[in-house]
Amino acid sequence: MKKEDLTIFIKSEAERLGFDICGIAKAETVSEETIQGYNDWIGQGNHATMGYLERNCEKRFDPTQLVERCRSIICVALNYAPTQSIEGIADYAQGKDYHKIVKDRLYLLLQSINNICKVQGRAFCDSAPVMERYWAVTAGLGYIGRNRQLIIPGKGSKFFLGELFVDIELCYDAPYTRNLCGNCRKCIEGCPGMALSDDGLDANRCLSYLTIEHRGKLPENIGKMMGNCFYGCDRCQAVCPHNRFATPNEIPELQPGVELLEMTTDNWNTLTKEQYDILFAGSAVERCGYEQLVRNITALNEIKSEK
Repeated sequence: MKKEDLTIFIKSEAERLGFDICGIAKAETVSEETIQGYNDWIGQGNHATMGYLERNCEKRFDPTQLVERCRSIICVALNYAPTQSIEGIADYAQGKDYHKIVKDRLYLLLQSINNICKVQGRAFCDSAPVMERYWAVTAGLGYIGRNRQLIIPGKGSKFFLGELFVDIELCYDAPYTRNLCGNCRKCIEGCPGMALSDDGLDANRCLSYLTIEHRGKLPENIGKMMGNCFYGCDRCQAVCPHNRFATPNEIPELQPGVELLEMTTDNWNTLTKEQYDILFAGSAVERCGYEQLVRNITALNEIKSEK
């Protein structure tokens, strides 16, 4: 099959599998400007304690070092905007673990490609040293906004990103070069931890980092910044004008379970390890762990008790 026809097939099959958008980039070393910017960000300590972001940079910057003989990167986005939002938990974590959901669909895509021609490939979704947003922009999906999220014009930013690294040459999309944020600074002004600035993101101040990745005691008075959210933070996306285009997803695995929907404030305040295990089995919230989730809920309650 000609690469033009195969490219058309891949994009059509990605749509059939439920992905909202698909683009393809040539696998090559990322731009020098991107490498310098990333190294500066790490050097300034803006990655906080996420040491894994310092490692495997040769693979992060050169996809052929991560997947030998990789020639093309198929980039996809999957909508996670919720049908009904559970107060307290970031939108992306209200269903089952997105890593598995996206990767499973990508491997189905790889299987479909192999039904036509023999291809070797690996699927990724926030699971390896892959510069996901860079490749999404390079593949023409959208641009990186001031909130440091990938914004897909006409669709918003509530999307999981995934990549399929394959060893065949395909037709490549033009990188997305426009930035539609204009003079808008709503995400910067709306960030409760003041983690966003024109220079980028300081994870040390980010509530998503602090409530999920940060181990140990939370910074003093952080409960005042958390609002009602004890796992993650959606403020920079909630205030983004582009998300007025977001439409609720209809993927069964991304919907909150009945047990989660029935949780009340009192239930959260008395959450047991057994309840936690039932509520979040196979969920991204498992990354946080029971002890840290209780730590976050306690921080909220301390602030409420002062009022």
